[in-house]
Order: sequence, then C-alpha cells, then structure tokens
Amino acid sequence: MSATQAQLRVALAQINPTVGDLAGNSAKILEQAQLAHTAGAHLIVYPEMVLTGYPVEDLALRSTFRSASKSALINLLPLLPKELVAIVGYLEESADGKPQNAVALIHRGEVRATYIKHHLPNYGVFDEFRNFVAGTKSLVFRLHGIDIGVAICEDIWRSEGPVSDLAARNPGLVVVPNGSPFERNKDDVRAALVKERAQEMGAPLVYVNMTGGQDDLVFDGDSVVVGKDGALLTRAPQFTDGLFIADLECQLKSATPDVVISEESLPAYEVVAPQLFPRLEDAAEIWQALVVGLRDYVEKNRFPSVILGLSGGIDSAVTAAIAADALGAARIYGVALPSKYSSDHSLHDAADLAHRIGLNHRIVPIQPMVDQFIANLGLTGIAEENVQARVRGTTLMGISNQEGHLVLATGNKSELAVGYSTMYGDAVGGYAPIKDLLKVQVWEIARWRNQLAKERGEVAPIPESSIEKEPSAELRPDQKDSDSLPDYAVLDAMLEIYIEEDGGLEGLLAAGFDKELAMKTIRMVDAAEYKRRQYPPGTKISARAFGKDRRLPITSKWRENS
Repeated sequence: MSATQAQLRVALAQINPTVGDLAGNSAKILEQAQLAHTAGAHLIVYPEMVLTGYPVEDLALRSTFRSASKSALINLLPLLPKELVAIVGYLEESADGKPQNAVALIHRGEVRATYIKHHLPNYGVFDEFRNFVAGTKSLVFRLHGIDIGVAICEDIWRSEGPVSDLAARNPGLVVVPNGSPFERNKDDVRAALVKERAQEMGAPLVYVNMTGGQDDLVFDGDSVVVGKDGALLTRAPQFTDGLFIADLECQLKSATPDVVISEESLPAYEVVAPQLFPRLEDAAEIWQALVVGLRDYVEKNRFPSVILGLSGGIDSAVTAAIAADALGAARIYGVALPSKYSSDHSLHDAADLAHRIGLNHRIVPIQPMVDQFIANLGLTGIAEENVQARVRGTTLMGISNQEGHLVLATGNKSELAVGYSTMYGDAVGGYAPIKDLLKVQVWEIARWRNQLAKERGEVAPIPESSIEKEPSAELRPDQKDSDSLPDYAVLDAMLEIYIEEDGGLEGLLAAGFDKELAMKTIRMVDAAEYKRRQYPPGTKISARAFGKDRRLPITSKWRENS
C-alpha cells in the first residue's frame, strides 16, 4: 500500500425494514451498528430509507409521518456507537413541506451532514420526479483521510446530476444506499452498472441493498463492493439479512470534502477475508423471491395462516409449496372443492400434495351449492360453468372469515393476461403469489423445487402428475385449457413479446406468429384489463408486472392492426 492510500473497514447492513415500523427499524439499525462496532468497522452503510421502510408511497405526503421519521432519527443518535460513522436513510422534508429521500451522516451522536436525493411525490416504484439537474451538488465527507462520496440508489442510474458531480470531485470511495426491488436478471444489470460507475469515479464503490417483501415488491439484497477497476470484491447473498464486512484500500485526500470527520489515516491492519456469495440460478432466485414476498406479506400484516383451493393442478400445487416454504406446513390450509366435473385424479393429486407437504387438508363438495344457484337463476353454458368457480371462491372466503386465514389466489400471469379467470371465483383472495409468472415458468420452478428436494433427500412437494397432466379448469366434461387457449409454450412466447417487450402486432408478426392467432391473443389481452385491475396483489418478479408496471386504459377504442 502506497503512502497515498489507506485502509478502511466498511460494514454493509443488508437488512429487512418494515414500512412505518419506526421503532422496529430503529432496533434493527442499532443491532447492526453494534455488530459492526464489534467487528471493528469504521463506517456502516444502511439501505435507502431504512428508518421508515421503503417505498412509503402516500405516507410520504403526511406531515405526521415525516415528523415521526425525523424524530426517530434524533432518538437514534445517542444510541449508536460513538466512534462508528453511520449512513442512515430516512424521510426528510424541505422547508416548504415536501417529502425528501435523504440519508444522514452520523458520528458521535450528531448528524454531521444530510444528503437529499430529490423530492418524493406519490409514486409506486420508480415513478419519481426525474428532477436531476446537471451540476447537482453531491456530498463528500472525509473519514480517516479518505474522501467518501454519497449517492442514493437511482442517482447512479443516470450519468448526469449527482454522479456527474461526484466524478468531477474525485472521491476516494463511493457509497450508495439502495432500495432496489428484485426482477429476473436485474442483478446482472445492477452489477454491470456498479462496475461502470466505479470505473468512472476511479474509486471503489459500495452498493448496499435492502432485503424482504413490501406489498408486491421483493428486495433481494445482493449488495456488492467493487474496486476502482470494476473488479468484484464483495458480494452479499441474495434474500438474506446480515452484516457483511469489506476492507478497502482507498486513495487519500483526493477531493475537497464538505465535511471532515477525521484527517489522520489509519495504520495498516490485518484485513478480513472477502465474502463472495454466488448468485442463485434463475429458478432458485425466482422461487426465493416468491417465498420471501409471501412470507413478509403474511408476517408483516400479522395473518396467522393462509388458505387456498387445491384443484390437483400445477398452479395450486406450486402456490401451496411456496406457502409451505414461506410459513411452514402447519399454517397452510388446503381445501379441495370438487364439483360433478372434478376428476378422481384431481382429488387424488390434491390429497397427495397435502400429504407430501404436510398441510391441513379438507374436502368441501360444492355441487349442492352449485345446483341451488343454477335452479334459482336458470343459468346455462358459460354462466353455469362460472357458478362453480364463484361457489369455490365464496366458500374459501367464508372459511377465511370464520377461521381467520388469508386466502391465496392461485392464478398465473398467462391466465391473467388473456382473462382466463372468473371474477369473484378463482380470482378471489388477499394475495396472489404466482400472478407474475407465466405458465411455462410455473412448470419450470415446480421441476426445480422437486429436484432440490431430491438432492436434499426429501420428499418432492409437488406430485409429478400435477406437473405432467394437461391443464384443465374442469368446469365441463373433458374440458382442457387448450380448448380456449393456444398451447402455453406458444401463448407465453407471444406474451413475452406483447407484454414484456411491448412489441405489438408488428413484433408478433416479425417473430413469425400467425396473424390470426396474434390478433386473437392481442384482443384477449386488451379486453381483460378490467379483470386484472380487480385481481389481488402478488409478488413482482418481472419488469412488466400487471398493476405495477403495465396498465392499459380499460376504456379504449385502439386496436392493433397492420
């Protein structure tokens, strides 16, 4: 190490806050600070808005909540280890009362500086004001002779504004508190961006992301530290809370700091071995995201248990297996709801699933209730078929009301896309774990989960017959999904283009799909928007999740054509 460089030990606090739980989040902050202090860290970095939880959405607009956030920060100050420097995210407000995404630089019981990302209006995930201004002032502070620049999450996704200013100021280290939700393959994009920014800055970069579920979002952690050349130095595990230590060599006194905490560099010390956890394979990270999303939705909202209909099919089987991994089998209540069209193998597969997982299982025949509806209303055809689904939904909701369970909807993204669900029937529920998975992905993660069980020497949770048999709603004799829909492999390939890529008819035709089939699929997708608006929330795992990222006007005369 040259005379122009010095060591610094940084603690990455990858933790799971809960929105609005200021006391609970403060306790987690203090717990990690004590661990960091014991580990000899000089600086601890927490995720974005860790004190309030994230995202706060319309809570940001309440002056009472903004005041409570600032009070919680003040209460935290004297409790943090005095010698440890902490960067804590919280909700601030401007002089005119507008909410602001901020971090506080804390040392010796004082806020030495704050860094404001930008105003927080009403937003969901990243619908914030894009009010980055070229030349926006950044924050640089000096700790043990090392000039450390601060950016918050989305700051680094744009080359102008704070990033441009930081690069011009030449920091010796950059730290970035984050609240970056999980999406399939997003960690590769984030890792590449962090590498690019570190190389632009010519300095190591510490990127700290939160974990846990918040409504339909999941945060996957995957915090990283890269060197000034972009080399990966530390990588925290995905979906796992913890404190991770990184010893870094940084340039001394490379910038003009806004705040000086300590001028003298540290003497050389023995470094800890770097931690480099591997990234999960695709199916594993999707499964884990679904488990975490459901677990935190149930736990943070204090539901004692969950209930779902067990049809013997793949969707309910996968949903039950996710729930068991998230909550334990004892808290899962499965109900088989056979009608006169339900096959013996469906009842057998539902019972087999319940036995494999060990969940609570009961059978409630619905045909007497269906017969009463039909007799009283004179329903036939599709209306008669849908009565079966609605009786099932009403039955599950009734048991939920009586026993206090949260109802899980078991629909997948392919069905939601084309409206292949019954409102107030199979669409009822408080949470929908697999609503952002296409049907082919449901099969993929089912096979992966069974293989994982076999590798562990455990019973595979999902019956092979549920995976292999042809999907059917069993609302009429010998019914199959393929009676109404294209083969799911074909349908999902079209949905990838039309929904995930916004490809339109032109994109489908360019991919070689038949025009008549493409037009039929587009019409089904566009016509089902009103159904999707009424579907329960569920874990987001794609860049174009229904309700969160993709909303069509329900009333629209626009039609795709060529």
